[in-house]
Amino acid sequence: MIPYTVNIKLAARTLTGTLNLQNKGAVDWGWQGLIAQGCHSSILIIDPKTSQTIQVLERHKANVVKVKWSRENYYHNLSSPYCLRLASGDASGKIIVWDVVSGTAHCEIQEHSKPIQDLEWLWNQDASRDLLLAVHPPNYIVLWNGDTGTKLWKKSYAENILSFSFDPFDPSNMALLTSEGIVFITDFTHSKPPGSAGKKVYIASPHASPAHTKPAPAAAPVPTGAKKALNKVKVLITNEKPTAEAVTLNDCLQLSYLPSKRNHMLLLYPREILILDLELSQTVGVVAIERSGVPFIQVIPCAQRDALYCLHENGCITLRVCRSTTSTEEAADPEQSVHELVYDLRSQCDAIRVTKTVRPYRMVICPVNENNAALMVSDGRAMLWELKGHTGRAAANPSSGLSPLYSPVSFCGAALGPNQKRIQDLSLNSMIGETLIAGEAPPPSSNQQEVQLKFLLTGLLSGLPLPPFALRMCPPLTTKNINHYQPLLAVGTSNGSVLVYNLTSGLLHKELSVHSCEVRGIEWVSLTSFLSFATSAPNNMSLVRNELQHVDLPTGRCFAFRGERGNDEPPIEMIKVSHLKQYLVVVFRDKPLELWDIRTGTLLREMAKNFPTVTALEWSPSHNLKSLKKKQMAAREAMARQTVSDAEQSSVESSVISLLQDAESKSETSQAISAREHFVFTDTDGQVYHITVEGNTVKDGARIPPDGSMGSIACIAWKGDTLVLGDVDGNLNFWDLKARLSRGIPTHRGWVKKIRFAPGKGNQKLLVMYTDGAEVWDTKEVQMVSSMRIGRNVNYRILDIDWCTSDKVVLASDDGCIRVLEMAMKSASYRMDEQDLTDPVWCPYLLVPRAALTLKAFLLLQPWSGTFTMDITQVDYTEKDEIKGLIQEQLNSLSNDMKSVLQDPELSLLQRCLLVSRLFGDESDLHFWTVASHYLQSFAQARQLSVSSAEGQTQTEGKPPSPQTHLDICHDVLCESSYFQKFQLDRVHLQEVKRSSYEHTKKCADQLLLLGQTDRAVQLLLETSADNPSYYCDSLKACLVTTITSSGPSQSTIKLVATNMIANGKLAEGVQLLCLIDKAADACRYLQTYGEWNRAAWLAKVTQCEDVNHQETSDHVRLSPAESSDVLKRWAEHLCSPQVNQKSKAILVLLSLGCFYKVGEMLHSMRYFDRAALFIEACLKYGVMEANDSSNKLIEAAFLDFARLLRSLGLREGAALWASRAGSAGETLMEELFQGEGGVTESIMGKEEVELGEKSTE
Repeated sequence: MIPYTVNIKLAARTLTGTLNLQNKGAVDWGWQGLIAQGCHSSILIIDPKTSQTIQVLERHKANVVKVKWSRENYYHNLSSPYCLRLASGDASGKIIVWDVVSGTAHCEIQEHSKPIQDLEWLWNQDASRDLLLAVHPPNYIVLWNGDTGTKLWKKSYAENILSFSFDPFDPSNMALLTSEGIVFITDFTHSKPPGSAGKKVYIASPHASPAHTKPAPAAAPVPTGAKKALNKVKVLITNEKPTAEAVTLNDCLQLSYLPSKRNHMLLLYPREILILDLELSQTVGVVAIERSGVPFIQVIPCAQRDALYCLHENGCITLRVCRSTTSTEEAADPEQSVHELVYDLRSQCDAIRVTKTVRPYRMVICPVNENNAALMVSDGRAMLWELKGHTGRAAANPSSGLSPLYSPVSFCGAALGPNQKRIQDLSLNSMIGETLIAGEAPPPSSNQQEVQLKFLLTGLLSGLPLPPFALRMCPPLTTKNINHYQPLLAVGTSNGSVLVYNLTSGLLHKELSVHSCEVRGIEWVSLTSFLSFATSAPNNMSLVRNELQHVDLPTGRCFAFRGERGNDEPPIEMIKVSHLKQYLVVVFRDKPLELWDIRTGTLLREMAKNFPTVTALEWSPSHNLKSLKKKQMAAREAMARQTVSDAEQSSVESSVISLLQDAESKSETSQAISAREHFVFTDTDGQVYHITVEGNTVKDGARIPPDGSMGSIACIAWKGDTLVLGDVDGNLNFWDLKARLSRGIPTHRGWVKKIRFAPGKGNQKLLVMYTDGAEVWDTKEVQMVSSMRIGRNVNYRILDIDWCTSDKVVLASDDGCIRVLEMAMKSASYRMDEQDLTDPVWCPYLLVPRAALTLKAFLLLQPWSGTFTMDITQVDYTEKDEIKGLIQEQLNSLSNDMKSVLQDPELSLLQRCLLVSRLFGDESDLHFWTVASHYLQSFAQARQLSVSSAEGQTQTEGKPPSPQTHLDICHDVLCESSYFQKFQLDRVHLQEVKRSSYEHTKKCADQLLLLGQTDRAVQLLLETSADNPSYYCDSLKACLVTTITSSGPSQSTIKLVATNMIANGKLAEGVQLLCLIDKAADACRYLQTYGEWNRAAWLAKVTQCEDVNHQETSDHVRLSPAESSDVLKRWAEHLCSPQVNQKSKAILVLLSLGCFYKVGEMLHSMRYFDRAALFIEACLKYGVMEANDSSNKLIEAAFLDFARLLRSLGLREGAALWASRAGSAGETLMEELFQGEGGVTESIMGKEEVELGEKSTE
């Protein structure tokens, strides 16, 4: 016989169910494209594109309360590869950092034993990506090294910290939401804890606002109440502690910085969202809910557009987009022109049915594209919504008064080619254009398409229902059924339905609504049908309604097996099916058992009233089917022989016999044969009875007197020659029937609930279930193999057990999960590469590091020898076939749209780089190529315009004429200065309208002076009331501003005063004076000297004039492009310095200045070989860098290093292409690549050199 280890390979896995309340905040969608979700003490990893659970991480002992994916904003190479790293914190204060692919823990961190309040990976460090900031209750923030688990520093605060938020524009700023208010920290660094206690502000509750007291609006389309409310909302942020009657911050649900524009923050309350401008500490926008509306639970601000995803208490997700402030409809409605940020509702998805147990918990959105949202529901469902855009002039509802949204005309950062393929819904910023700001001409409407947004449900994952569960695995795999075997697990649930899971994929195969009450037990009667029974709640005579149903899986047909019987009788205790699936015994609590024939559905015997009460029962594995078959075969052969004459006997005999055998195997348990089977049972005294069933005759056999050492027998298991009894006191009794020996073993674990033998010939392992856990025994050796006990190695109670293969068990537990475990019963995560998924998942992070980089290079360097291909085998690529296959699987899992765009010859190099960085979720690549692609194109345009007055490279440095599009404002100081100035002016106008105190007015006046709006500033200065202490000062300042002339003596006096002020610590005032006398360049220099680098960059941007002719006409002379460029270059140098170490930011600054040669040099010196080579290639293509003697050295070095990198990845063809463009050094590399078979060993050597080189620079 084949040994019993033959098996369909089942991965150990966990089927999860409903969430715990503590899991509410434990969900995160990473740049890697996967969602992590805490479920009790496990963590699910979900692929949102195919809606599959692809990993379950098990190591926490307490409920998981926070999960966070690490950021991908670093350059990826072999030494810092694409990897799935996740941090999770639980309710006992433990933090685990996971390597998700292998399911192992990098490190475990424990500081206190209270639940972790918040977790975040630091995003700004070019040097280290391993830093993890955690809030340990009640009031500590601790910075950890997430790779080694060492504590770097710890800091305590005066109040309890609820959560924190990092400023996405400045890594040294963060805000803590505490129980009393907000603490702003401005000196956050990784090297030491913040020095100060932070600036504390208190928030008066917005419930004082009239939004809640206004009468219901009339049906006429009057401006909504929120508008009027906003005009009356007074300052919400105060530095004094509010009085007792003013409600404090307790009802503030969330605080987040806006990633779409600098220095803005949102506060979420159940009924409104406040948008604050932090420079003024002033509310500049409110999104309020009408009285009948559904309150908010959560809001996620977008980065690509000024938009908010809001989650409401009914599970509805709404998208609100900031309204453009271009003043077109001003005349129509004076009320509308009140300046403020308005977020218009643009789309909403369907709500869910909320009940006591089903409520929405959290929403996450895809950080790469921001057009997918996932909603986590408390019953374990994950709903995946995708935002879709519909272009075309739809009849927009005119009464809604919303201005239309337009879709941008570009794709991946460049204008669309005439017949270029595009993906409309690639990301949020490719679906809707930017919010326009005042003073900006709207784009010509001819080529614009209106777009309507709507949510589409693209995926749904559902978990198990609430426990308890009844489990039964289908009959085991044998040599006969190996061709059509499916490992199905039937799970009976408390609401009467039976779920059938396929354990190869872990997916729900069928859900059948079978019963009207809790399922108590299931027994399979074939590979595709089962019997299940359920009992209703007892009435006052303790009688119930019994339901015993026979279910056929392929058709879903189910019928009552016992016909009309079942009403008002004692409850069924158990059902047992015989080994040949011929007979069924039904055992009742206070009623004699029934014996049924399963094949005909007839009752064979109902036992007499004096029949003993059954406590445990089991069918014997022995039967006489084989001997019966032999007899039947002999009889049939005899008949066959008689019918065939002797002459032809010899020739026919063999074929007849084979026909008979075929027929025999087809009707294996045909109605003709009724084999004899036996079962044993015990009564309340422990006496063992033996009963034989054959056809419809039932015979009573021998009785064995009770064993004195055993208590009341609770269960029996029988396999081969071994019979095992378990009792209510925790004793196991092993009977060896052949040797007629019995051996009792006390386990001291209490009631033996269930015992089951493992499947497979000769496999004598036994699974035992107790009230407090389970054990596996080896009955041959009579010894325990493994054990699990609640409180000792697990924290859940076991509800039911079964074997699912000869070496794996399946356990149902009270945390709502069903776990498939190895025989050792250690709950463990599995390796993702051993997974058998039904749908292929696009996630390059699952590949080994080299393969992921190869896949990226393969997509970036299309076409390969002239043809666009999605087949890696067509490329000269030296690698093991196994890895090639894995890469090809990734390529195959791309959507058809994506494949066609990637194979589109119209796709430019820059668009390709952007698209691939989006596909890989590579944050650092995406930022780099977005800015690079924008400025390469705009400087190239500028060059073409200035080609007539061609003066080489000197012309390109500085400021190009602004192109059709501009960078989104989320890039802040990287934007063109003309657009940046408009944005800042727009913002100051908003602040002006909203100011409500002298402090605010003063700040506005200061900003206006720096922005060159002197007249308006003078008006504000003259508003100061006479009883204000600074009345005299402000009046004099107003006079000074109006009378400033550029005469020599007055200038020198003012300059002297300004420098004295700065020297004496009045930096802001001194800078203002310098700007008044057109010495903005000096002002920037002073700011930089005093470490105000961001302020200096801001000033350089807002005071830079557009072109030289403009200077005479303006109010006062501003910075020339060259001066402004100098300021920013100094800033870039500062960013590169070792103590700041933000080289990636410096590169972006240099890109915005058009210093492309310097960027190429920096990329190459930082060993970003592929980025450097592709960037230089793009520069040459766009003509903003020329191949001359000075630049050739860099170009050749970059191309050569890229060729070496490609060779180390095994891509010989690509390496040859780049080496051929790298001058003389490239030629030697070409020779190495193609010198016969020796080339392969060379390439391996080269790979090692590259790796060594990379390690040494690290």
